[in-house]
This record gives sequence, structure tokens and C-alpha cells, in this order.
Amino acid sequence: MSGSNAWSRSREKMRLFPELFAQCAGEAASYGKCVAASTTGRQELSRDTCAQEFRALKTCFTAAAKKKAK
Repeated sequence: MSGSNAWSRSREKMRLFPELFAQCAGEAASYGKCVAASTTGRQELSRDTCAQEFRALKTCFTAAAKKKAK
């Protein structure tokens, strides 16, 4: 059944997440600091406020996932 296969792939990706996250710790910290600084007090995070940091994190995750897949 193809449905169970899709769940297996999703679970495998989630198992890899901590390892990928560890490889991108610097980018994750930078993004987290930007979000925290942008939402001090009662401010809401607006779109594209931390876009540069998010792109760096996304690029890192993508590169780490590609390395892991090989």
C-alpha cells in the first residue's frame, strides 16, 4: 500500500531532523536571535523581517539533507 510507504518516508525524515539541525546550529541560532529581537514586547513578527536568516537556515538544511541522502 503506497500510503504506508509515504508514512515511512516521513518518519525517516523526522528521525534525521535532529542531526540536520545540529549541522545548522549557527544558522538556527542566528534565525532564532532575529525572531526574538523582532518580537520583543508585544510586537508581532511580520513577513520578511528575518528573511535573510531564514534563507541561510533553509540553504543549510537543504545542503545537509543532500549530504545525508548520499
